[in-house]
Amino acid sequence: MNILSVDKIREADLFTIQNEPIAGIDLMERAANACFYWLITNIPEHKKIKIICGTGNNGGDGMAVARLLALKGYSAEVFIFGNPENLSPDCRINYERLSGMPSVGCRIMTEQDSLPDFHPTEDIVIDALFGSGLSRPVTGFLADVIRHVNNQHSITISIDVPSGLFCDETVATSTDPAIIHADHTLTFSPPKLAFFFPENDRFVGNWHLLDIGIMQDFIDHTESHYHYITHSDCKKILKKRNKFSHKGTFGHAYLVCGSKGKMGAAVLAAEACLRSGPGLVTVHIPQSGNAILQTAVPEAMLSLDANEDIFSGIPDLSAYSSVAIGPGIGQADATQRTLKLLIQNVTSPLILDADAINILGENKTWIPFIPKGSIFTPHPKEFERLAGKTSNDFERNKLQKEFSTKHSVYVVLKGAHTAITTPEGKCYFNTTGNPGMATGGSGDVLTGILAGLKAQRYSSLETCLLGVYLHGLAGDIAAKELGQEALIAGDIIKYLANSFLSLYGEF
Repeated sequence: MNILSVDKIREADLFTIQNEPIAGIDLMERAANACFYWLITNIPEHKKIKIICGTGNNGGDGMAVARLLALKGYSAEVFIFGNPENLSPDCRINYERLSGMPSVGCRIMTEQDSLPDFHPTEDIVIDALFGSGLSRPVTGFLADVIRHVNNQHSITISIDVPSGLFCDETVATSTDPAIIHADHTLTFSPPKLAFFFPENDRFVGNWHLLDIGIMQDFIDHTESHYHYITHSDCKKILKKRNKFSHKGTFGHAYLVCGSKGKMGAAVLAAEACLRSGPGLVTVHIPQSGNAILQTAVPEAMLSLDANEDIFSGIPDLSAYSSVAIGPGIGQADATQRTLKLLIQNVTSPLILDADAINILGENKTWIPFIPKGSIFTPHPKEFERLAGKTSNDFERNKLQKEFSTKHSVYVVLKGAHTAITTPEGKCYFNTTGNPGMATGGSGDVLTGILAGLKAQRYSSLETCLLGVYLHGLAGDIAAKELGQEALIAGDIIKYLANSFLSLYGEF
């Protein structure tokens, strides 16, 4: 699904109002109802709801939510920060509706008033000060209000976006920006770009995408360089198997993994590769890993290096439908020379991970010779070694897109909402995965999955999209069963089958 800029989101709202058609005040009511149903599902009735509102449409959302909660029997109190004469037209309608409800306390707050205190356990604060259209940092009295709310330590829920947050650019220029620190953000489809970057996690908290009926056709057909991966996207990518298929149908994956003391990386990559569906898997390892791999992964064939402990030579690769290199190979001089030889001789796209990326970070002149359509899978530090430092996540994303377009490759930048950039300058964010996957070997598992999918002749883009989604989904299923703290990389492989079954609708 497309991720739209704030300007395009406004256009989407206007398009919906004109073409559904629906009045703006009724679209606001629809948004308020979506928030209301989330709130009554997740907040006990004994909690006291304190709603801070601005004078724009976001404030109108908050006032409408207050009215709906009061009708449901919740204790709701509204604090309006700003001159009532400056209320937007739809906000004013909700203000007048609220004024006729004596059960809802409603106070106009000025700079001369003492800011309200919120109880950290009894009160829930709903933030409806500013919406997504904010274009400059919050200063003065309203900045004081935001910092006061943050210092109260009550559970805080923002409507659409945390007040003070920019949606399309960084706020990292300030060490203490005036931005609400939300525990939850109830945002309206489509989601905002800022939600996908680590630097904004302390503001956004857990975000929940609410459908308020913005016309999907407009969202789908609006040009955007940003997208996020959904279950339905991956379901469309997944290839169903023909009854008369055989192991040759599903390709032959070749993995270059492991070195002395790091043979576990080869085991994890090989197991994950086998579980992702290729017909055959061959693993190239140093001779010292022979017994380990033969015992741990009997389904894999082995290609033994001439060296006892490291990767130092390559066979003819023409028989293989995918080639992945990097997990656990180390950075010995002989390994570096052999990686260069591999790049010079291979003609089909490579999958490059871990030490292969670190070696390229030290030998950047080799990068232009890597086959077009290859896939890089760095974590943030590896990407920094590869492409350079940046000062914030928006800059890093820009650099990632530039790297992909310059070298005609795909970059899978691993992390929460793993970002995939393409040679065309597009960026896709993943929507599966959890912090329990931040454990050694998780990246080796992803490399194996990508190699297995690429062997089955998925395109490089399909391999990236499907691979990261399945990898994260397996981690999510594992976390539900085991908890995030206990999750290890092998568990991702264990639950990979459930990921595939989920796409088939069988889990």
